[in-house]
Amino acid sequence: MDTQPPTMLDFVKAMSDADRLRVIGILACAPASAHQVAADMEIPFREAYHHLTFLRYVGVVRSDTGDDSQEAIYSFNPEGADQIAKLRLSGDKQTYTPAPHLDEKSRKVLVSCLKADGTIRNIPNSRTQADRFKIILDYLIEAFTPGLDYKEKEVNSILRRFHEDVSGLRRDLVEAGLLARERDGSKYWRPKN
Repeated sequence: MDTQPPTMLDFVKAMSDADRLRVIGILACAPASAHQVAADMEIPFREAYHHLTFLRYVGVVRSDTGDDSQEAIYSFNPEGADQIAKLRLSGDKQTYTPAPHLDEKSRKVLVSCLKADGTIRNIPNSRTQADRFKIILDYLIEAFTPGLDYKEKEVNSILRRFHEDVSGLRRDLVEAGLLARERDGSKYWRPKN
């Protein structure tokens, strides 16, 4: 996980994933190990561990590793959620900083098209600015976990956090092959690369 402190966008990504919300619900009832969370959710251990690691990174979950012979025990951290909310409401102006692994062109496009909170200020024209448009779609698809199924309502909820044109963005992601869907629209997923 990054050594940089989590941003508001990281918090949004954490809270817009249905499985991560289920993890929080489990831990709000009682502390648990990654194996217990995986068993309760009936998901692979690796997936549960990934969710727990990300939630710990944003501060919503904490872990107590004890000694080396014991598995880490995770618990819900309400103070972490409160702290993020206070930072968001404190009036301190955030600036959007693209991920350092991106190439220079992608970084420039994201800075010019995104607001400080990571929401989309303006969507480039898909025909006349195809390269810029693709960078925005690549940015959006990062909010979806590969291999997980989403209902259309969940897809809309995630996309609404970035821009109000959810149906257009959903269609654009599908047409670009970044998001797959059943013919009847009952299920969406981000294909595994």
